[in-house]
Amino acid sequence: MKKKTEQLPGNRWRNYFVNLLYINFGILFLIALLIFWPVSSSEYPTTKPVDYHDSSEFVVRTTKQNLNDLVNAYINKFLEKTNHRYSVSLEEDVHLQGDLPVFSTTVPLSIHLEPIVQEDGNVILKQRSISLGLLQLPNKKIMEYMKKSLPMPDWVVVNPKEEEIYVAVTEMDIKSNFQVAIEQFDVEANHFAFRIRIPYSTLGID
Repeated sequence: MKKKTEQLPGNRWRNYFVNLLYINFGILFLIALLIFWPVSSSEYPTTKPVDYHDSSEFVVRTTKQNLNDLVNAYINKFLEKTNHRYSVSLEEDVHLQGDLPVFSTTVPLSIHLEPIVQEDGNVILKQRSISLGLLQLPNKKIMEYMKKSLPMPDWVVVNPKEEEIYVAVTEMDIKSNFQVAIEQFDVEANHFAFRIRIPYSTLGID
């Protein structure tokens, strides 16, 4: 019976060195790609005019905890058939955390955002700070990579050029046919209010 040939210590260290070299080249390639990747501007969804006839509007108030639970339940459902994971937590601001794929591994993403409610009932999340693992990259470049790598609903638009995320809640496709708009979104004061318009036809009233 032949004995298995043992790997010489020199060969083992040589393999470690080659693997480390490949990893370093990969990281350098990623950094170069992110730095020289052109930053794109994004068009926001056009808000459809709301038909105020044959409907009634209600203002619903909620808490930070309830909104946290609702938002992340939606995100988990949206991502359940993908390999991506991220979450949103309402703290002193809006904090998005997740993992971005880099080669055969993932890099942690953390972004803090300030919500600014728009007159049409949608909200712009303005970037306060952002980081991608230990990579020292310009904020716009990280958001560009985030836009290309992280799946988002159609009504959420990442705009790297303006360093913001546009959330068009009025364009959400809701099965009940309700129309939702943001009335108040004050994270620090824990004040959240939404305008919900219910078409009479949804209740079977013609």
